[in-house]
Amino acid sequence: MTADVRREIEAVWRIESAKILATLTRTVGDLDLAEDLAGQALLEAVEQWPTSGVPRNPAAWLTSVARRRAIDGWRRKDRLDERYAHLARALDNDASAVENETWDPDRIDDDILRLIFIACHPVLNRKAQVALTLRVVGGLTTEEIAKAFLIPTTTVQQRIVRAKKTLTAAKVTFEVPERAEFAGRLGGVLSVVYLVFNEGYAASSGEEWMRTDLSNEALRLARILAELVPHEPEVHGLVALMELTASRFGARTDPDGVPILLSEQNRTRWDRGQITRGLTSLARADAIGRGRGPYSLQAGIAECHAVAATFADTDWKRIVLLYQALQQLAPSPVVDLNLAAALSMAYGPVIGLEYVDKLVSAGTLSGYHLLPSVRGDLLAQLGRIDEARIELLEAARLAGNERERAVLTAKAAGLGSAPR
Repeated sequence: MTADVRREIEAVWRIESAKILATLTRTVGDLDLAEDLAGQALLEAVEQWPTSGVPRNPAAWLTSVARRRAIDGWRRKDRLDERYAHLARALDNDASAVENETWDPDRIDDDILRLIFIACHPVLNRKAQVALTLRVVGGLTTEEIAKAFLIPTTTVQQRIVRAKKTLTAAKVTFEVPERAEFAGRLGGVLSVVYLVFNEGYAASSGEEWMRTDLSNEALRLARILAELVPHEPEVHGLVALMELTASRFGARTDPDGVPILLSEQNRTRWDRGQITRGLTSLARADAIGRGRGPYSLQAGIAECHAVAATFADTDWKRIVLLYQALQQLAPSPVVDLNLAAALSMAYGPVIGLEYVDKLVSAGTLSGYHLLPSVRGDLLAQLGRIDEARIELLEAARLAGNERERAVLTAKAAGLGSAPR
């Protein structure tokens, strides 16, 4: 297999796997079986596409092959129950049409939403919901999920395996729940959509700093949710956060894909239409009148960046207040680290470093590359160059993303020598 074909297969799978898996799960009614069928179809593509060429509609091709595999598997059983027999006949009748069908993004988006609601079923605890959805919808590896939550990879693997077994044992059906059931699942759904967006915003591994395909998919799903539950303020808050954050995508890298930090971005490249949509969504959240939740507070922070004409004009004191409010509603070590960075911008690097050093002592962010990254920046601002270099090189060592690692290494190299 040539390198070009291999890259194309990898690209198709990265972009389309969630849609394919969602469609198959709806068809066969079993998440584990759907994953097996999708994997078999991918192996068939690896065998056939190098000689036959990549089909015009690769996602539909993979789905069709997986469906045929399902039919064959059911037929090999000694006795089919009525449900399987019906499915086999229905799939067999339209199998040839499926290969040439036009991919319907509306239908697929709906299937992905169904898959998220299954993964966020109340029979699963929140940790299992998040791990399973990030794996099957976000397409993240267990290593990437573990890095996002600062936990061992084996812990993530165990959560996913147990979650699948639980869904099978509970005979969970593949469907969006009744509206009355939304409240019980909405928190989990919002969490995983947000985490998928974040993985796209700053990829935890790989050669590219961003995976905009993931972020755009998460934003589409959030918009759908906002229409399904228009009276839930945090849904609008999440949409606002995503819109405002995504507005900066065009300015976050140079033409070669090299990251550009917020302080150095050309703000004329920010998407003003997306900023307007984000501000509108935040206003919708506020208009409901229940106060700001965690997503709306983060959207408020993004708003501070979006409305500032330059980096120097950013209202860092307001950002500090918003992070302090976020600490109360959704405390986490990462929020603490972001607050430390904001404190340094609002009140100077000495204040920020004091806060960061407390986090170092607590050990809650051990192994998280952004902790030594922030500390290194603050040390450099205070003229403690040798210490700063050590921290930045440690951050580069811990970073899983190659682009981010290169930026941190270059930053360390650019510090020069400490004054004598």
